[in-house]
Amino acid sequence: MTREEMIETYRQWVFRMSAYQMALSIIEIDKATVAPAAGASYRDERSAYLAGEAYSIMMDPKMLEIVNILKDDEQVDPVVRRGCQLYAIRLGNSLSFPKEKYVAQSMLFNQAYDAWLQAKRENDYSIFEPYLKKIIESRREEYACRNSNLPLYDQMLQDYEPGMTMEKYDAFFSALTERLVPLIHRVRQADQIDDSFLHHNYPIEGQKKFMEHLLSYLHFDPSWGYQNETEHPFTSWTCQNDCRTTTKYIQNDVASAILSTIHEAGHAWYEHNIDPLYDGMILSDGVSCGMHESQSRLLENHLGRSKAFWKTNYPVLQEIFPSQLGEVTLEQFVAAINVAKPSLVRTEADELTYPLHIAIRYEIEKGLFNGTISTEHLDETWNAMYEKYLGVKAEQASQGILQDVHWSSGSFGYFPTYALGSAYAAQFVSAMEKQIDVQKLLEENRFDEIEQWLKDHIHQYGCYLESEDILKQATGERFNVNTYLDYLCDKYTGLYGLKGE
Repeated sequence: MTREEMIETYRQWVFRMSAYQMALSIIEIDKATVAPAAGASYRDERSAYLAGEAYSIMMDPKMLEIVNILKDDEQVDPVVRRGCQLYAIRLGNSLSFPKEKYVAQSMLFNQAYDAWLQAKRENDYSIFEPYLKKIIESRREEYACRNSNLPLYDQMLQDYEPGMTMEKYDAFFSALTERLVPLIHRVRQADQIDDSFLHHNYPIEGQKKFMEHLLSYLHFDPSWGYQNETEHPFTSWTCQNDCRTTTKYIQNDVASAILSTIHEAGHAWYEHNIDPLYDGMILSDGVSCGMHESQSRLLENHLGRSKAFWKTNYPVLQEIFPSQLGEVTLEQFVAAINVAKPSLVRTEADELTYPLHIAIRYEIEKGLFNGTISTEHLDETWNAMYEKYLGVKAEQASQGILQDVHWSSGSFGYFPTYALGSAYAAQFVSAMEKQIDVQKLLEENRFDEIEQWLKDHIHQYGCYLESEDILKQATGERFNVNTYLDYLCDKYTGLYGLKGE
């Protein structure tokens, strides 16, 4: 087979996989948003079958041979070559995992999601625990098929953030806790900021009306983006011009849906801004979960919690909720959405305590895979760690062990990227603010110009460049956790009047 024939075979193979992935993505979105619960078992079986067919296409031994040839061929177009390099890694990791095991695992994930949803609604961890145990066993079996000398959890971490290991994450979380835990203690001892007005009754219809305005401000164009509702907000996509976000409305917490909407818009913008040349290819995904989370955390925290952001948007929110916010000043509102206090639910956590939520999950995941923590009574283990790290305890499993959906799909190793992404975000913002007037652009409803900077420096590359190369190119330096820590310390010592103590 000539080089040209191999490239054409490769392109056809990529197209076929993208067609299956599109179908599976839409099914998954539908399952988590509007699909009737009674049809779950029927859908689960058939989507697992489709996943198996997609797996057969991807695991074609002939294609492993072709991508291994093309990935090292200097005469091949760089985009094709880079795609082949990434596919070679993916196929090499998965080739020994039998199709029937993969289909069974896909079915297990589908059933586990249904069980998690039921368990959360009924506040009963025992409904989900058997599935979690099976998922861990299935993951162990899957990774045993890989030809790797790395510890199991290191392999999992690298699937979500290439190059990261337990050793690196241990150092990262150690640096976070060393500086943040004392600061959190000082904040708790300071005069507290009133945020009670955020928890009045905010009718859902009014919140939805504001969300229409907010999405418009964020230039989240309905021609390529769509928002729905779900139990646990997420973003999914089928291609550059089909990005789906979700949010969750809470009647007595007006900030929740607002911040989750901004967060998910960050993910959607990342996918939408990737070079269209990569659409349907492996290059069309964000380069890593940490990089993806950096974009959602950047929008949510650095922009969405800023005074400049709300100078334009707060009057609209006040107009919709005059009795709740009419007497609340802009300054009071901005201070309230930045309040720091230990809480139970990660997705509702403030910027300062958020990394500790991630540290808890990281320690639990390590324990689950080194045998020091069991799925049995994991709800009790969870509560004990929350008391240790944050001084709070969940009275209901829905606010404790069952609050996050990730483990139902076997996404072990993903959680640490939330904290890493937050740190990446601080470096990106520091660099961006040296080049454009971010605050002025937010005030003047010119969010698109901020997105253009993010597109030019981060989004457009997709997986074409590695994370560390994107970070270095955009900021002029390698990863530096102190940029993130300095930002948090400066912000919260100022917000709570702690400077000089």
